[in-house]
Amino acid sequence: MELLHDTGAQMVQFLQVRYRSSQDWFIFISFAADLRNTFAIFFPVWFHLREAVGIKLIWVAVIGDWLNLVFKWILFGQRPYWWVHDTDYYGNMTRPVIEQFPVTCETGPGSPSGHAMGSSAVYYVMMTAILTSALQRQKNKTFLSRCLRALLWTGFWAVQLCVCFSRVFLAAHFPHQVIAGVISGMVVAAVFDHVDSIYKAGLKTYFSATLFLFFFALGFYNLLNALGVDLHWSLDKADKWCAKPEWIHFDTTPFAGLLRNLGVFFGLGVALNSRIYRESCNGKQRRQLTFRLCCILPSLLVLHVYDIIEVPADSELLFYLLAFLKSMAEPLTAVAIIPYCVSRCVRWQEKKRA
Repeated sequence: MELLHDTGAQMVQFLQVRYRSSQDWFIFISFAADLRNTFAIFFPVWFHLREAVGIKLIWVAVIGDWLNLVFKWILFGQRPYWWVHDTDYYGNMTRPVIEQFPVTCETGPGSPSGHAMGSSAVYYVMMTAILTSALQRQKNKTFLSRCLRALLWTGFWAVQLCVCFSRVFLAAHFPHQVIAGVISGMVVAAVFDHVDSIYKAGLKTYFSATLFLFFFALGFYNLLNALGVDLHWSLDKADKWCAKPEWIHFDTTPFAGLLRNLGVFFGLGVALNSRIYRESCNGKQRRQLTFRLCCILPSLLVLHVYDIIEVPADSELLFYLLAFLKSMAEPLTAVAIIPYCVSRCVRWQEKKRA
């Protein structure tokens, strides 16, 4: 395993030296691959264009990231930025020189890569949705449909390569960790291709699933602690080897991500089963492109405002609670509140004209 880590560290050093001028691009790719952008950008767009795809995006993203958390607790994956300093592998040999960046110092274990897993799962859902929609119009496998399939798969793998190289360049992951992340994400997304019950799930289902995901993670965490497994080991490594203390962010801890995702998940359930959502969905206006665009644009704007609001981290318990509530408000706003407001405005305009 140490040899594998050494090969990965050499790869990190090679990328940082060879593609030094692309630093800003790699940082942007890492930022864009964060699941928070799925919730704030991809979800509202897809939900109002094709509701089923938007719902599937949330299920795949949340369940996939939950599995990623469990895998990380089991696999104890190292991260390059601390491994090169902490390992005894090199002895008196020269260690690879690895640079750190403001987005390098994530505090959780490194395997599999959450960015790679989330990106592959989310883009797989979007790619298959576009492909299915296009092929339904062309039942025969024409040359055009084969070209579209090739183009979409090429785009998918281009995005995944960019994400993988970005995470390795930033010294946040070893190559084998991003590969494992991409494969795991695709498997999760492919499984949900055969789960149709999520589109008609009631509030009870969302509530039960939220409780299960939270208490399973909490119980598994306590079980490992009871067995003498130190689950704070990666946080200690980050504190010790991160180049600058201000680069360590509390919202990169495992439970912060879990509560944030569960907030989005439960918020979606509440929104889909709310009265104002049902009212805004009634009538032919919901099927009109103009109405959908009038929902998408304000949703993107408001969710961006939500995203820049920082949750105070003075108290750990308060931080988790506020992170959950803030995340819960995002799908509530995009799915129920904004469409309801747009619907009311349209009806008011129709009455005014009458």
